[in-house]
Parts: sequence; structure tokens; C-alpha cells
Amino acid sequence: MIPRQATSTLHRLARGFPVLAITGPRQSGKTTLARAVFSTKPYVSLENPQENEFARTDPQRFLARFVDGAILDEVQRCPALLSWLQQMVDERARMGDFVLTGSAQFDLLAGITQSLAGRVGRIELLPLSGSELASDKLPEDLDALLFTGGYPALYDRPLAPGDWFANYVATYLERDVRQLLAVQDLSQFHRFVRMCAARSGQLLNLAALGADCGIAAVTAAKWLSVLEASYLVMRLAPYHRNFGKRLVKSPKLYFLDVGLMAWLLGIREASNIETHAARGALFETWVVSELIKQRFNNGQSAELFFWRDNVGHEVDVMFETPQGLQAIEIKSGSTFASDWPQAVHKWVGLAEPPALPPQIIYGGSGHYARQGCDVLGWREFALGA
Repeated sequence: MIPRQATSTLHRLARGFPVLAITGPRQSGKTTLARAVFSTKPYVSLENPQENEFARTDPQRFLARFVDGAILDEVQRCPALLSWLQQMVDERARMGDFVLTGSAQFDLLAGITQSLAGRVGRIELLPLSGSELASDKLPEDLDALLFTGGYPALYDRPLAPGDWFANYVATYLERDVRQLLAVQDLSQFHRFVRMCAARSGQLLNLAALGADCGIAAVTAAKWLSVLEASYLVMRLAPYHRNFGKRLVKSPKLYFLDVGLMAWLLGIREASNIETHAARGALFETWVVSELIKQRFNNGQSAELFFWRDNVGHEVDVMFETPQGLQAIEIKSGSTFASDWPQAVHKWVGLAEPPALPPQIIYGGSGHYARQGCDVLGWREFALGA
């Protein structure tokens, strides 16, 4: 198992919450992490038909078996179990008692909110980050990284990304979509997912997205919410605070794994990325997903934003820190260009202090200061240099 940065966060939360919940996309390593960190606890998958039936028909006896707690995998398969779990953990008052995992935010979070509010410490586990891959597993070539993404199976098995993603998408469509949506035509939903991949890093226009897929904007919004609930995409909100009213108000759409995005775009070889029209969007998607992973692994919410005014000045990512606002510009080029800092300099002129020196993350190498910006190559950024 590749060590996960969320391990220390899980240990911290286990000291203060009776229940821990690990959520994230399918195959991101949730079960592996839970079993590694809590190796002494028994493990039960609620996708096992026998265990699922036991939990549904007699939840009290099902839970009574676990005198020292347990790992309950895919617990959203039996949401009624959470009410019984609340009663048990309240009576035992033991921290780190039960560990829950799940791949669907809707069902699991609804159950946690209703039954386990205030009792759950939650971690959102995305695929492997660059710092988790570390220098021994992080691809040497940027295009190879953008082609592969971060799903653990692609780093601990002899699997080609094309083979793995084809089966991953088919399984996702067959299992999760049929359960969450009454989609009659899966091929239409598959087209919708591909169109979302083509828009990663762009402003989200649900009406245009729906029209391109032959569905209503309302349907597009519903389908997109399922992709979000399954941790395949996220929306990046615009930052408005202290910048007046002449700003873009639509969110931007991002995939949470760049390898999956590349496969959905029809890229079947890493060598194709160098000249692909979407290379810049792939690189930007990778950087944004890395920033989100950093925050999730520390037990924080994403809380990332972008800034764009009505005449096109844009800062790709910004977030608040105790020291002030941090702005990040993302460029896929491998050589620093003198006009890259223009947008962040425009933003600095409008921002209320304090604001940290802007960062530029680019497709080259090195870590240095240039034109008032902190410049990071992709590998230095990935490894946390």
C-alpha cells in the first residue's frame, strides 16, 4: 500500500469522534486505508448480500457482534443501520469506535446528517496525490502523469490506463447511475460525461451543456449533481468578496482525476497529450485536483475559488489563509513567459491587503522568484518542494 497522507488526519479524528467516515470515489483506496489504519477492527462489507440482509432485518444484533467496533464498508447500502449505530456509540461513549466508508455522498451524508450529526469525523479520500506517489512513483514525464492520473490501481498493478478506465467507466455507469438516476439511455449519459470532460476548466453553462447532449438544462443539472456525488467532478466557485460587482458569477467545472478526464476525451496514448488541444485544460485540472487533495487529506473542506472580471482578467485559483489571500496562476508551458504574471498583477492591484505573493505553477521545472511571483515547476509542486 502506498502511504496515504490522510492517515495522520484519521488518527487525529479518532481521538475526538466515536464514528469516522471515509468517503470518496470508487477505487480511491478508502477500504485499503481504513483496514490499514484500523487493522485490529473486524471488517464487514455491506455489499455482501448475506451481511446486508442481516443488517437490514436485525440491525441491533448485527451491530452487537462488534464489541470493539468495526469497519463497515459501503454503509450507504443500509442507511437504516445508522440510527441504531447512533444509539450504540452514545451508550459506549468510545472514541474511534466505528469506521464507515462509502462511495455515494447523497445516501451516506443524508444518513450522517440525520442520525450521526456531531458524532462523525469525516475524511474525503480522492485518488493519490503527487506527494503520496513521491519521487519513486511519480511519473518522470508530465504527459505520462496527465494520462495516468492518480487512481491507486494504476500504480500497484500491471494495468494500462486505457484498460482500467474503460472498465471503471462501464462499472460506474452500470452500478451507480442506475441506482441514483432513472436513466433509460445509458449511452446518452455516457455522452454527457464525455461532454463534461471536454469542459473541465471552463465556466459552467448548464443550458449549453444540456443542448449539446440533447437534454434539458434541468436534466443536465440533475446528472451533474450525480457526478459530484460520486466524486468525479466538482464546481469551483468565483470569489466575490471585496471586489465589487463586475465579476463573473458562474462556477467553473473540474474533473477530480486528470487520467479519467484524458480517457473520456479519447486520449489513448500519453504521447498524444503533447499536441492535444486540451493539454492546457488537462494540466489546469491536475493542479486544481492536487490542491483539493491537499486540503481533503488534512480534513479540510475544499474552499478554493477563482477570480474573473467582466473584461476577461482571470486568476485560476485563490484561497484564504491566515496570512492573507493566495492567488495561483496555472500555465502548462514548459518555459516561463514574461506575460504570465499579468493577470495576477491585475488582481493584486484590486485586492484588499493582506495578499500573499502570487504563485505560478507551470509545466517546466524549478522553484524560483520572478516578477514578484513564486514560480513552481509541476514536479516541485507535486512533491511539495
